[in-house]
Amino acid sequence: MFTLNCKGRLLQAEQPLVMGIINITPDSFFEASRSQSTDKLLRLADKMIGHGAAMIDIGGQSTRPGSQPVSADDELRRVIDPLRKLAEHFPELVISIDTWYSKVATEAVSAGAAIINDISGGSLDPDMIATAGRLQVPYILTHTRGTPENMQQLTRYKAMVPEMLGYFTEKISLLRMAGVHDIIIDPGFGFAKTIPQNFSLLRQLPQFGILGLPVLAGLSRKGTVYKTLHIDVSEALNGSTVLHTMALMNGANLLRVHDVKEAVEAVRLFTAYQAAG
Repeated sequence: MFTLNCKGRLLQAEQPLVMGIINITPDSFFEASRSQSTDKLLRLADKMIGHGAAMIDIGGQSTRPGSQPVSADDELRRVIDPLRKLAEHFPELVISIDTWYSKVATEAVSAGAAIINDISGGSLDPDMIATAGRLQVPYILTHTRGTPENMQQLTRYKAMVPEMLGYFTEKISLLRMAGVHDIIIDPGFGFAKTIPQNFSLLRQLPQFGILGLPVLAGLSRKGTVYKTLHIDVSEALNGSTVLHTMALMNGANLLRVHDVKEAVEAVRLFTAYQAAG
């Protein structure tokens, strides 16, 4: 299906993969994904790996709509030691660093990260794309507008998916010129998009296949789930699994999730469904 070169180690995906989320933050929207102690971090990572996570994404600041950004130095103070401990305890684990700061990406890759997950698509740090090329690690390219603080005020599109494809084409060209070989596309569910737009995007996900790159779906426990169902985020597991299944059936190659076990089960069932012809 696709291959990623993660600092010299090839990650070959014959079926969709699952990425677990661990937030080293005090304010991420889903409390159970937060980890501010080493013991909790290692227990949570061990559980995710045991349930079948192919990689784990570590973030040092919340990117939920309306969140206030923290500085690169503050983010570094939050993530580097936990990331280093994670890499030491699980040397075979593929770790992704969720950051838009080139400084954080550089330090994180030195500490053991092997993927950069930049929700800004290189728009919030002018050095990020060149840094990704220099570090020679896979780069997750997200579609968004503005910043997490103001992105939900920037949801007007003339033609959303064609505009997104134009955005991705331009960014992919810049990344290729910088020397980035492995790129993953993240359409950015919930990033500068309304709930109806998120559902429309989910239906149109197959169109992103034209880019010829793996597609990541980040739908886990987001407002599209719990606001549509009028429930609390803590109750959004079942709805998340439903949307993950829709994403898989529409071509997603990677699921970024809070609940690894259930997502891996969705992948297994989807794979069996496909194999049945």
